[in-house]
Amino acid sequence: MSLCDGNNEYAGYESRPGSRERELSEAQVWLDTPKPNVVENSPTDLLDKREFIGRTRLLFNLIPLILQTDSTRVISVIIQDHQVVPNVDGVELEHHNLSRRGRDETKITQLKKIEKQILSSFNDLLTSLKSCNEGPATRLNNTADLFGSNQGNANAHDPRNLPICLVGGNYQHGRYITHSKAQNTPLSNLFVSMLNNISVETDAFVTSNVQLNLSDADRI
Repeated sequence: MSLCDGNNEYAGYESRPGSRERELSEAQVWLDTPKPNVVENSPTDLLDKREFIGRTRLLFNLIPLILQTDSTRVISVIIQDHQVVPNVDGVELEHHNLSRRGRDETKITQLKKIEKQILSSFNDLLTSLKSCNEGPATRLNNTADLFGSNQGNANAHDPRNLPICLVGGNYQHGRYITHSKAQNTPLSNLFVSMLNNISVETDAFVTSNVQLNLSDADRI
């Protein structure tokens, strides 16, 4: 088959370079745009793997600086232990082990101590974003902050019924929304809603089957 045949798989390829040129041009505009000066000391890495909470806070502390300098518009942080006992008062086992807790009350108590510290770190991040004004709103209003886990029950490696927290982004907050366990609503439905909320119009994201309607969900 000829590459010039309008019916072959290469048809329309000629339009792609123009699209790439536009993307490069837009990227160049961003590179040439003056960035805000940030007066902050360079962060000091915590090399001790036992400083699990300190390392998490360090990553969260970078996020406001990344946003302030417009270094990127999308930030992903993975909170993961390093198979050592974290330096948290009252904790004697490593995080991953504690998450496979069974019904051991001693493990559950220690797990709560770690996860309360993680949530405290996330709260500090939100407080920092809220304290920065951007026009008529705050930086927290101008970002959508998603926090959660990839497992609803780590003890059973169960990826259903995930605990997810969505903050900022001018959503209607102060609510706890539950979805049907039987229907097993895909988390990616929420991602579709988040994309549309920032004017990235789409009706699908990976395994999504519909945009998540936050206003019609059951409330507790």
